[in-house]
Amino acid sequence: MILHLIRHPQPVVEPGICYGRLDLAAENAAAVATRLRAELPAGLPVWSSPLRRCRELAELLHPQPQLDERLAEMDFGDWEGLAWDAIPRAELDAWAADVAGYAPPGGESPRQLQQRALAFVADLREPEAVIVTHAGVIRVLLAHFRQLAPADWLNLKFDYGSRTDIIVPR
Repeated sequence: MILHLIRHPQPVVEPGICYGRLDLAAENAAAVATRLRAELPAGLPVWSSPLRRCRELAELLHPQPQLDERLAEMDFGDWEGLAWDAIPRAELDAWAADVAGYAPPGGESPRQLQQRALAFVADLREPEAVIVTHAGVIRVLLAHFRQLAPADWLNLKFDYGSRTDIIVPR
């Protein structure tokens, strides 16, 4: 199976704010969609995170994208909407010490994010699809399929509006 993983366009949010599940609009979705339509094979099904910054792009790529909650960004719990420098240092240190397993208070861990993203992929029955989602989802999927250690997960970077293709063995 071929997955075209698309990161949403840049969200409208102040720099330095922690956001995962915050439902933010995105900048330049139409321009990103125009570029991606020229790059992607025509007629592919499109799935999307239900969060606005993904959904709006998906709707520009396909008249009826399928929304799936499992494609939403990591839930940062109590950190959502806070400036990163306002998050207690001890909590950030705990996360740095356990990149995959630490869950922010009231949120989920990257490993939990990975489990739900992999469950989505396991349920797909299409030979090729477009997935409009978030950097966290793309990161944990690539980490799994490339068999990366958690210490290497944060080295995976994705630009806003970027496309990353992966082949998933069946």
